[in-house]
Amino acid sequence: MKKILGIELGSTRIKSVLINEKGEVLASGAHDWENKLEGGFWTYSLEDVWAGLRASYSDLAKNYGEKIEKLDAIGISAMMHGYLAFDKNDNLLVPFRTWRNTTTAEAQAALTSALSFNMPQRWSGTHFYQAVLNGEAHVPDVTFLTTLAGYVHWQLCGERVLGIGDAAGMFPTVGNKYDEKRLAIFNSLLKEHGVDKKLEDLLPKPLMAGENAGVLTEAGAKLLDESGALQAGAIMCPPEGDAGTGMVATNAVKVRTGNVSAGTSAFAMVVLEKPLKRVSTEIDVVSTPSGNTVAMVHANNFTSEINAWASLFMEAIELAGGSIKKGQLFDKLYEVSAQSDENVGGLVGYNFLSGEPLVGLERGVPMVARQEGGKLTLANFMQMQLYSALGAMSIGMEILAEENVQIESICGHGGFFITPFIGANAMSAALGCPITVMKNAGEGGAWGVALLALFATESGKTLESFLDEQFASTEKETTVASEAEKAKFARFMAAYKAGLAVEKLATEKL
Repeated sequence: MKKILGIELGSTRIKSVLINEKGEVLASGAHDWENKLEGGFWTYSLEDVWAGLRASYSDLAKNYGEKIEKLDAIGISAMMHGYLAFDKNDNLLVPFRTWRNTTTAEAQAALTSALSFNMPQRWSGTHFYQAVLNGEAHVPDVTFLTTLAGYVHWQLCGERVLGIGDAAGMFPTVGNKYDEKRLAIFNSLLKEHGVDKKLEDLLPKPLMAGENAGVLTEAGAKLLDESGALQAGAIMCPPEGDAGTGMVATNAVKVRTGNVSAGTSAFAMVVLEKPLKRVSTEIDVVSTPSGNTVAMVHANNFTSEINAWASLFMEAIELAGGSIKKGQLFDKLYEVSAQSDENVGGLVGYNFLSGEPLVGLERGVPMVARQEGGKLTLANFMQMQLYSALGAMSIGMEILAEENVQIESICGHGGFFITPFIGANAMSAALGCPITVMKNAGEGGAWGVALLALFATESGKTLESFLDEQFASTEKETTVASEAEKAKFARFMAAYKAGLAVEKLATEKL
């Protein structure tokens, strides 16, 4: 029996999954962590990265119940993009700047104009150019840029590579490589600012799914398994971002398919059959792990505010002498939303803990407002929270509809869908299409990157055919929102859009 390990470093949890050659989960482990706002940047320390990885793997090994000495393959995934810059001695030059930062608006505008291609604020190339514009002292010393997944992979096997899906979030790609024409334009911009570097020399080598990305070294095994039981030699698949592993985990890598990954942040991915007609700052153009072009609508903020309110309700329950498990509480809160009024009690809210480029906000202030005569009930409040989480994403998806992008199926995964029906129903109302949730929705990207690692051990198949085999017998449920539910969400969105001016004022004044 094969043992395949997948690890994903998400925004609030580091998840580990062990699967066999059938894709079946043998054991899983997790470690909770949180980013910190330091020096004006959202960040995680590299010490926390390794402590969290070891804790997650240790939890998996304990749950497996047997000593794990050999693995056939390993896949690493992580939150996409951001900025990890190293010098010639492999020292980190500035703390990791995560996807959550919205400090690169100047670079985004300049690069999007120069390249005729949307360069989102969180992309690595945008972060680097902003550092150049800022005249930051570390820029002359940069010799290597990578993402969090690329960094962990590099430390485990010594290879400075990246899956094409994650690479496409550092700099635009064409097929299986970085866009050479746009690299030349970028390099000319660097020269104008006195930076004698070529971006292609700083970036990791992009690889397609299934290509050789190295093997686990002895040093890497010790970094991952503090017990010392794990041996070197496991095949390493190309490291991918959470968007790519989300596509794999939902079998959404073929043209006209799509998926929504919904957790702390959220993104909708649609595999395109033809290029978009216009450049839009709300739409990222990235890639599947096998190189197909993807339109991505990314919302920086999604369930964090729901999580915060659930914690408050947990405190209230405990204060009254009660107790409830976190999972049960979330189920109850989601389920009660089904009893909400047709106008959601006149409630409108914004879940912006950080900036949200989809609605033009550089920073966030979570806010709840109730219209005159509105009815504040738990059902209305929770429905508002679910709809609020979907607000920014739905605005981005409207652009794809205007482009006449054809979508045959959307598959959802992530914590938002764990409670049956509720999250999928709200998402269906927001996106105006059926939402399919597979039984493995809660496993998410860790399972997805484990599948990519399993794919790296096989030969003679395309990623698309491999995934079709893996998903042939997967249980799934499709939800189609009623016309009444769609109308309820549309009414909410009218108030949501009208109130964005108030939210912007709040970010300026509070």
